[in-house]
Amino acid sequence: MKKIAFLPLLLVLVVLSSCSEYSKVLKEDDYGRKFEMANDLYENEPTKATRNKSIGLYEQIYQRMPKQGEGELAYFRIGKAYYDNNDYYMAGYYLGVFPQRFPYSPKSEEALFLSAMCSVKNSPDFSLDQLETEVAINNLQQFANRYPNSPLVDSCNAIIDGLHFKLETKSYEAVMLYSKTENYRAAVNSALVFAEDYPMSIFKEDVQFTLVSNSNFLAKNSIETKKMERTEEAIERYTTFVAAFPESSHLSVLTSSCDDMKKYLKELKELEE
Repeated sequence: MKKIAFLPLLLVLVVLSSCSEYSKVLKEDDYGRKFEMANDLYENEPTKATRNKSIGLYEQIYQRMPKQGEGELAYFRIGKAYYDNNDYYMAGYYLGVFPQRFPYSPKSEEALFLSAMCSVKNSPDFSLDQLETEVAINNLQQFANRYPNSPLVDSCNAIIDGLHFKLETKSYEAVMLYSKTENYRAAVNSALVFAEDYPMSIFKEDVQFTLVSNSNFLAKNSIETKKMERTEEAIERYTTFVAAFPESSHLSVLTSSCDDMKKYLKELKELEE
């Protein structure tokens, strides 16, 4: 029992000793010792706490030797340690700046790729603002342009496709939301923009259906001077939909609606005569 009770105390003493040694090295001027401890913490103890400790030492080493090999490795590992600790904003800064400070470093390619991946990690769910997603696409494309022969380019292209789909999904959901809330003009305009931006989208049929149905509603709810023009547009969009999706499950609903629109258009023309 005494031996078992002694073990936790021993562990506490070891931890305190380790912390004391780290604090001592952090404060002293022996940069060789700082570099040795930083590398040991970074390479042999991959935990969040030890990564943070290594960052503290590497920062001192870089400040003291910014143009030397130790400073180059220190700066890269600061960014990598932040990346491993999921602090992608700090990691993105260090890794993004690394190729500028060390343009001839063999680690520049990895640093630029990881910097782009930081933007990818910061990209939010499609329902939120997508500025970070656009930044991520741009950063990945810059990497592919700079290192066209890199084995990482295929990964970049696959990730870019996924990010584009996130933007596509957000645009699609916006169209659907405008339709659901009966904002007919916004639904029509956003559907037209979507069709232009994503002509091969998997959502194409649903968006085109939404365009036609909301064009009908918009025409009926327009001011008198706009009703005829918008009714003709609605009928034309229905015809385009039928040609593009002749087997669509939406056809029965749209055909009935379009028949009503044709009758309505005939009435409008008769009133004009």
